[in-house]
Amino acid sequence: MDLRNLILGGFILTSVASAYPWGQKGHDTVVFIAENHLTEATKQAVDSLLDGKSMVYFANWLDNASHTPEYAYSKTWHYKNIDADQSFETAPLLETGDIVRAIDEQIEILQNPLKGKDEKQLSLKMLIHFLGDIHQPMHLGHASDLGGNRHHVKYFGRDTNLHSVWDSSLPESAHKWSYTEWQQQLDRLSEEDQMTLIYNGNSSKWAEETFEICKKVYETTPEGTNISYDYIAEWTPVIEMQFLKGGLRLADLLNVIFDSEYQGGYKSK
Repeated sequence: MDLRNLILGGFILTSVASAYPWGQKGHDTVVFIAENHLTEATKQAVDSLLDGKSMVYFANWLDNASHTPEYAYSKTWHYKNIDADQSFETAPLLETGDIVRAIDEQIEILQNPLKGKDEKQLSLKMLIHFLGDIHQPMHLGHASDLGGNRHHVKYFGRDTNLHSVWDSSLPESAHKWSYTEWQQQLDRLSEEDQMTLIYNGNSSKWAEETFEICKKVYETTPEGTNISYDYIAEWTPVIEMQFLKGGLRLADLLNVIFDSEYQGGYKSK
């Protein structure tokens, strides 16, 4: 391969990577945290639906699948855009769906005894991805700038956008850990503290909570901001907590769905 092709290939890989919400490692981290909190009954149900593959194997599957003709209908299911002059309640709903309604749809399918394995398998693969997306602040970003994709900033002097910064740049700058190391370092709460994070939660509450974080991100990161060390220090604890919340809430949700004896924090309303 000549130099021109190498450069072009590197550009394509960088462009694709910047489109992944939370980055691949972020999604892997959320799902691996969840895997460590499944009950035995839930583990068996998940293992059966995924044909023996781990949930982490599918953590990023939907980011690629949504850009294929077969699953193109799910492109808008990864986010819920809310402009600066709108509230969580008044933001218009997309006809093609959003992350809040998409999560609820997958839950209904997984809880429906009349649905077959193929349909439930697809819903599970989607759900494990959506619990990462709904905790990424820019997935509740402005419609006017495509969730921060057109909100131009610099990262240590390099031109980029706010969405890309939150997808991968910030987490990678916060800690150069593998997803297993992220789990080992973050997943240390007592059972009581875990329940505090997941109690009475549902898709709307999770999204609204993330939206409040997103508003603060916009306030502290105006167009043209040159993001550097102070910004990383300020927002690293938030990233850590969003990863942890996503993982614990995914586990709680799946335990509610698949284990009839489990008493969890998820509430549909």
